[in-house]
Amino acid sequence: MAKLVLIRHGESTANYDNTYTGWSDVPLTGNGRVQATLAGERLAREHIAFSQVHTSMLRRAIMTAYIVQDAIDQAYVPITKSWRLNERHYGALRGLNKDVTRELFGPKQVAQWRRSYTAVPPRLAVPDLESKYRAWPASIVPAGESLADAQKRLLPYWADQIAPRLLRGENQLVVAHGSTLRALIKYLEQIADADIDGVEVGNAEPIVYDLDRHLHIISKNILHVN
Repeated sequence: MAKLVLIRHGESTANYDNTYTGWSDVPLTGNGRVQATLAGERLAREHIAFSQVHTSMLRRAIMTAYIVQDAIDQAYVPITKSWRLNERHYGALRGLNKDVTRELFGPKQVAQWRRSYTAVPPRLAVPDLESKYRAWPASIVPAGESLADAQKRLLPYWADQIAPRLLRGENQLVVAHGSTLRALIKYLEQIADADIDGVEVGNAEPIVYDLDRHLHIISKNILHVN
């Protein structure tokens, strides 16, 4: 049996401003750092020893991972950063206030873009290729993604880097983003496409799964910090 812990990053500046972010690399707010510390302190009470930490290539998740590792006194545990764990790419919506997009496109359309499994937001005309991604083909950078698209790029990382360690009985910590964690939760819990819109992942609230030797879920516990 092994434990898998999922944590969404603490509050980012985009969360605070209520804007779409995706692959835009925004920092944590001061409150987000506090949330990450509290999440780590709450997780520390579970006394879980991790063999690996996994996060995205976006600093709001990376800094949350560092803060949590420090709070659980496991800063020595190796950490891997992958673009496959990046937030879902919101395409041409990025940087726009969510309330403004409801006024522009209507609440029904915005709800579909945000919560549906298959809806794709308006795409960028030309995807950005930041220096952090130049080690990979330009094709990895999307112009916009549905949640299904994000899950498709996420699952190879799960299969190659996370699942094998869990199968060896090694506890794993994943610190990532709301949408990519929703995509992973959908896969783990076998949630239907039509039901994923009801799944929420709060900022900096550890989700602890106990998994059997076949990686089937034995239990799930959300560690509320307030």
